[in-house]
Amino acid sequence: MAAVPCAVAHPCDASAMEGIADAMRHGIIAPILVGPARKIATAAAAAGLDLAGIEVIDAPHSHAAAKRAVALVHENRAELLMKGSLHTDELMSAVVAREGGLRTERRISHVFIMDVPNYIRPLFITDAAINIAPDLSAKADIISNAIDLHHGLGLGIPRVAILSAMETVSPKLPGTIEAAALCKMAERGQIQGGILDGPLALDNAVSPEAARIKGIRSEVAGRAQILVVPDLEAGNMLAKNLTFLSGADAAGIVLGARVPIVLTSRADSTRTRLASCAVAALYARYLAERRPVAA
Repeated sequence: MAAVPCAVAHPCDASAMEGIADAMRHGIIAPILVGPARKIATAAAAAGLDLAGIEVIDAPHSHAAAKRAVALVHENRAELLMKGSLHTDELMSAVVAREGGLRTERRISHVFIMDVPNYIRPLFITDAAINIAPDLSAKADIISNAIDLHHGLGLGIPRVAILSAMETVSPKLPGTIEAAALCKMAERGQIQGGILDGPLALDNAVSPEAARIKGIRSEVAGRAQILVVPDLEAGNMLAKNLTFLSGADAAGIVLGARVPIVLTSRADSTRTRLASCAVAALYARYLAERRPVAA
């Protein structure tokens, strides 16, 4: 498919610019670089990127760059937003601003899409980067965002496991009660597009043998495609465990805003940056095709 127009906020170091250059070479994005023009030129030179033919919009500092990059989405010039070398909080503040931001009716959340060597299917983990201690309402949005992404990537109806430390409902563990409530919400049509089960311990969610031994019979147990974690700390540790101890490849994307957002990190590998851009580009096109056409 054609490269997706992407507003990049404050790409002012070589690491950020290398990620942009790689995504361009693979035909994934058509970047619009927003930030201090001199710093962008210096970073591009350090990364070996020729800026000829690439639009650069001068902005005096990172805060202004984030605000202007968001404005490019409102102007229908960008279908995708990418973090450059500014702090995540700076970009997300512009995204969630009540005036001029990119809010929708959904809570904004993050999904890791992981390729785990000893697991036979792509694994989504959410939320491990945005919502610290989500309540029931926030978790419903987090699940809906992940389900929509699963559909948008052409992966079909997902099996969603809501994780806790055990598979039985216990008043001593509030997460198990929330998991049961979320499953009932899905039964009532408040969460649509996926098959939910929970609470499930991690082993019961991904291991058919563990689910069999525990006597858990469901479409999700042992075959989960989306893992919904209780809070950010659990999710972050799970994702990094899979990356650094299991050799998993990962892509990360922020959902729930008007357009997908790529939050790259300086520690990310080239492969991770490309995968994140590819996921975001695919989902951006999926959203654009379903946006109502103005009369």
